[in-house]
Amino acid sequence: MLEPAVWLLALLGAALLSQRHPGRQRGFIVAALVLMLIGTNGGLINEAYLAWELPPVALRTLPPHDAGVLLTGVTRTQKSPHDRVYLAEGADRVTHTLWLYRAGRIKSIIISGGSGSLRAVAHTEAQDIATLLRLSGVPARHILVEERSRNTRENALNTKLLLARHPEIKTLVLITSAFHQRRALGCFRKAGLLPTAFPADFRTNDHRRRTLDYWLPDAGAFGRWSHLLHELTGYLTYKLLGYC
Repeated sequence: MLEPAVWLLALLGAALLSQRHPGRQRGFIVAALVLMLIGTNGGLINEAYLAWELPPVALRTLPPHDAGVLLTGVTRTQKSPHDRVYLAEGADRVTHTLWLYRAGRIKSIIISGGSGSLRAVAHTEAQDIATLLRLSGVPARHILVEERSRNTRENALNTKLLLARHPEIKTLVLITSAFHQRRALGCFRKAGLLPTAFPADFRTNDHRRRTLDYWLPDAGAFGRWSHLLHELTGYLTYKLLGYC
C-alpha cells in the first residue's frame, strides 16, 4: 500500500473502469499524471530525503568512544551458496564502522541484528558482518555480537542487555543509515542509552544549483519514494506505540 507504483496502477485502473463517466475518468487520469510527475522527479525526492536524513558527522568532530553499535540490515542471508557474505544496499554502515575503528574513534564494535525474515536463515546478519570485520583485520576480542533482534526497538533493548555484561563500555556511537537514524536514536534513548549519532548510507546528493537537469525525470525515483514512505510510516508507528 506504500508503493507509489501501486497507486499509479490503481488510478489508471480506475480511469479504465470509468469510461461511462468522462468527468470522473479525466479526474483519475489527471491524478495519475500528477503522481507520475511527482514520483519520477529526481530533484524532488532528493530534497525530501535531505529534509529527513540526519546530516553527516565529520570524523574530526567525533571524540573517541568505547564502542560503536552497528545496526544490521545490509546483508542478504537468503542468498546461497552460504560460503560467502552478500552485501546489499546500505553497506556503508559496515565500511564506515570499520573506518571509525581504524581511525581510533571506537575501541570495539557491537553488531546488533538477527533476521527479520519469517523464514529460517542459515546464519544471522550479525554473524555475516562479524565475518567481514574479522577478514578486515578487526580482532575477535573487539567484536561483540547481538543476533536476536528482529527490528529497531529490539536492537535497542538487546544492546542494553548486552551492555549490562560489559560495564567497561560506557560511551557509544550509533551507526545506521541516515534515513533510519531518527527512529534508531529514539529507540535507544527510550531504552535508557544515549549514543552519539553517526549516520551512514546516505541516499542523497549534496545541495547544488537547481539547474534543469536536477528536476528531470528519474526512473529510480519511484523506488526511492517508496523507501522513504516506508521509513516515515515506521517512525510514526513507533511514535504511536511509544517505542521511540
